[in-house]
Amino acid sequence: MEKIGDIEIRVVGKSGNQDLKPENYDIKHIAAILQNVDALLYPTNKKDRPLITYDIKEGSVRHLFKTTIQTVIGFSAILTQIQANESIDFLEVKTARAIENIQNLSLQKDYEFQIKTSLKDSYELTINPSTKFFRTQNIWTDAEFYFYGILKDAGGKNKINIHLDTEDYGYLTIETGEEFLKEKEENLLFKRFGVRAKGKQNIETGEIDTKSLSLLELIDYQPKFDSDYLNSLIKKAKKSWSDINPDEWLFNLRGGYEA
Repeated sequence: MEKIGDIEIRVVGKSGNQDLKPENYDIKHIAAILQNVDALLYPTNKKDRPLITYDIKEGSVRHLFKTTIQTVIGFSAILTQIQANESIDFLEVKTARAIENIQNLSLQKDYEFQIKTSLKDSYELTINPSTKFFRTQNIWTDAEFYFYGILKDAGGKNKINIHLDTEDYGYLTIETGEEFLKEKEENLLFKRFGVRAKGKQNIETGEIDTKSLSLLELIDYQPKFDSDYLNSLIKKAKKSWSDINPDEWLFNLRGGYEA
């Protein structure tokens, strides 16, 4: 049987003139914590993640999560590293955003969050209105990306998106705008496409902020071997290389080194 560990997020603050307790802690704040814990523990592969169970207890408000001890050990290391760096810039984007969400809630409601695990001598991370756990904006830069996959959904009420199922990046939501979909008369769903998109990329790690993606171009993508096309490219290349001695070119490329 797989070993289980605990993660606790204790919330200290006021509800009106009363100290916080489960009886006066609004359900929308419970929902916010539940959503952010999923991103804290499993920012990438949610499909295969193990079970997370939840309980809420007195003192002031204690959110208790149970999951695999391996996950708890990894999360404890993250808490320690956040304290050591006094920064969340090194975290994966979804984990960093979850910490930012808790920091924002602390500022909005004047709450203090005390986050710890059941591991012996593990570090307790405190987030309150005086802490500044936000990502450094200048490490994220605008970039263009190409993604390939199957378009599974399109539309939306307030924000118009397409949803692309990719092998390399999982299920991506890419903002398109209403006009783009209005122009498309044919059915786009369940077809393979290439997508050129813009978004934010971490200049240190190369990580893509998948929440920032917006469409630049939808490319009809049907990969197949086309011998005629390949031969035409070879024919064109021959003209460009007609005056080049291949042996001399390789010698110069190797810097005079003979294999």
